Amino acid sequence: MPPLPPDALIIIPVRNVVLFPGMMFPVTIGRAKSVAAAQQAVREQRQIGILMQRNNDADDPAPADMHRMGTIANIARYVTAPDGNHHVVCQGEQRFSVTEFLQGWPFMVARVLRMPESTVTSSEIEARFVNLRSQAVEAIQLLPQAPADLSTAIQSIESPALLADITTAYSDAAPEEKQEILETIDLPARMQKVSRLLAHRIEVLKLSQDIAQQTRTALDQRQRELLLREQMATIQKQLGEGDDARSAEMAELEKAIADSGMPKDVEDQARRELRRLQRMPEAGGEYAMVRTYLDWLVELPWKIPEETPIDINEARRVLDEDHYDLDKIKRRIIEYLAVRKLAPQGRAPILCFAGPPGVGKTSLGQSIARAMNRKFVRVSLGGTHDEAEIRGHRRTYVGALPGNIIQAIRRAGSRNCVMMLDEIDKLGAGIQGDPGAALLEVLDPQQNNSFRDNYLGVTFDLSRIVFLTTANMLDTVPGPLRDRMEIIGLPGYTPEEKLEIARRYLVKRQMEANGLKDGDAEISDDAIRSIIQHYTREAGVRNLERQIGQALRHVAVRIAQGEKGPLPVTPEELAGILGPPQFESEVAMRTSVPGVSTGLAWTPVGGDILFIEATRIPGGGRLILTGQLGEVMKESAQAALSLVKNRAEAFGIDPGRFEKADIHVHVPAGAVPKDGPSAGVAMFMALVSLMTERNVRSDTAMTGEISLRGLVLPVGGIKEKVIAAHRAEIKRVILPARNRKDFEDIPESARKSMEFVWIERVDEAVEAALETKTTSDIETGAVRHLMDTGAQD
Repeated sequence: MPPLPPDALIIIPVRNVVLFPGMMFPVTIGRAKSVAAAQQAVREQRQIGILMQRNNDADDPAPADMHRMGTIANIARYVTAPDGNHHVVCQGEQRFSVTEFLQGWPFMVARVLRMPESTVTSSEIEARFVNLRSQAVEAIQLLPQAPADLSTAIQSIESPALLADITTAYSDAAPEEKQEILETIDLPARMQKVSRLLAHRIEVLKLSQDIAQQTRTALDQRQRELLLREQMATIQKQLGEGDDARSAEMAELEKAIADSGMPKDVEDQARRELRRLQRMPEAGGEYAMVRTYLDWLVELPWKIPEETPIDINEARRVLDEDHYDLDKIKRRIIEYLAVRKLAPQGRAPILCFAGPPGVGKTSLGQSIARAMNRKFVRVSLGGTHDEAEIRGHRRTYVGALPGNIIQAIRRAGSRNCVMMLDEIDKLGAGIQGDPGAALLEVLDPQQNNSFRDNYLGVTFDLSRIVFLTTANMLDTVPGPLRDRMEIIGLPGYTPEEKLEIARRYLVKRQMEANGLKDGDAEISDDAIRSIIQHYTREAGVRNLERQIGQALRHVAVRIAQGEKGPLPVTPEELAGILGPPQFESEVAMRTSVPGVSTGLAWTPVGGDILFIEATRIPGGGRLILTGQLGEVMKESAQAALSLVKNRAEAFGIDPGRFEKADIHVHVPAGAVPKDGPSAGVAMFMALVSLMTERNVRSDTAMTGEISLRGLVLPVGGIKEKVIAAHRAEIKRVILPARNRKDFEDIPESARKSMEFVWIERVDEAVEAALETKTTSDIETGAVRHLMDTGAQD
């Protein structure tokens, strides 16, 4: 970096800040160029120039964005704050004018003309000095919280120029006005501008004092009227002429407090507030607030209702009636209810139902409430980002209310209700606090017996409430909150399970919703299978129910037109009702050429299949990756290519083919982000298929992470991935051998209809997934080899 010319100055551009000579002023800098400029000045013990921007929106200001006059300053102190900001304490010395901005430094540098202050005095300057000092002292005396020694400091100033600059610096004038005064070199003209500015400010301060005095007088009159009203109410009460309606209201509140069953400390608080309410006039601003608070206290269910004994057999019947399959989950719920029956006062765990949308998480909570014969209440947490929505607002705020927990208990009207906290993974944190942290006390059986809502200001026992939560994915749930819950996973459904659910629940529910009676419509099992296969692709059954509802609305129109039932819905009619099929089996079509394999993926809404496509193009041995892949997935592709190159001869691949071409690996659905190591086996098979020119079997999908030693490592989400493969009509699945422990979690229908290949090394995947080369394939490969050799020669 070249040295600075003698007449050059390091410039630090600032926004809305004007530094005057003789002033000590802190400046916060955050831009990289400004930080570099300040650090260079500190290292070389140079002065700096503080120059205000004309354009405040410019993050990297050009010379055209800057004023031309500023103040030369000495750096008294340089501090780096913990938040990364840099603070410079500057001592203003004298004005300067920029003559030319220079280039070649990583910060702003300019040639400047120093402008020393004139020391010439005159009778006009002395007269203006006396007037300006008296104006400054008068303005300080009008300020409501001015420092006591500021007036003394102003009176001790002997320099007219310094008085003008300091007075302007301490005023609340706009930055542009201060810049105008800084640019006024002629001292009498500058003092005249400052005097005019102070005169305007003095008028504003005097007017503000008059307004404040008038307001204070009005408040004193209102307080006097309030006192007289209270005295009049007391006199009327002594004469027996009180308001009978209000007396009856107070008596009713007192009786409600006595009958509510509040704990002793809560009842004492309620009676204190009632006594305050009795002394308040109804027109008082605080009357409505206290009355609302007492209404909340008396309406909360403080008493513990008499609990009906839990009938385990009835609970099992309710769960079977409301939900098909889910045997493992039902068994855990029955265990939960059995423990509640044997130990009603025990600390029950918090159950969290985690799974994709539409698999029945909320309805499971309703079934638990029905099995326990308790009230059910749901609290939606999706989008909650304010801690006060859980703990409530303090009563000092206008419109304050208790939090969602207390509000839900009031809606349920029971202290032992079943409360479902829905979408707990959608919580957000903001400047108003972290609602997830507020839920830590609510969902801790050891602490929630003394939950304190900010609005109530008293403790409320939540230990008798059965808390349930739901989530689509657990990654966004904070660790301490997840630690307080027992996770119960609800995977997606297989086509057979969807058929049974539609037959038992969805068709009946949609017939009632669309006004159809028994005998008006018949929807065949084949039609439901066709809807599942060709019109929906989801882990749950929510979209399936919509499609069934659309088909039944078509029947409802015909019934409304006078046709007689039963009117059937057949697979042949679905195209005319629901439109052409939205989904089709594309596995065979996509894997009909070498270089394409079918992988399995886990998503927050269930499992899914994905295709890995690889091709060779002329080049120099590069690996090209597309499809919006994450870093882990890119590394899996690189590891797969290294593994194929290492074992090229074992697979019958000419190693020289890698040097003559670039390999392009693409994962379709390029707009969807993808990441994770579980596609390693599928990428490896796509590359082996490409280089050996053998197709991957179209009925086979695979998952697993690979290592450079050729090992296949275990992955997660096996159950969801197998269900997705089953839904896509894939017959064979290649899985890591170390995932055998997950086999029992796979639905029985999928286990019976699919073949599972457990592998420990990638060589086993090659044997299981690649098709055998036919004679035509061998001839085609030979021709390509000759073409490659000829091209090389």
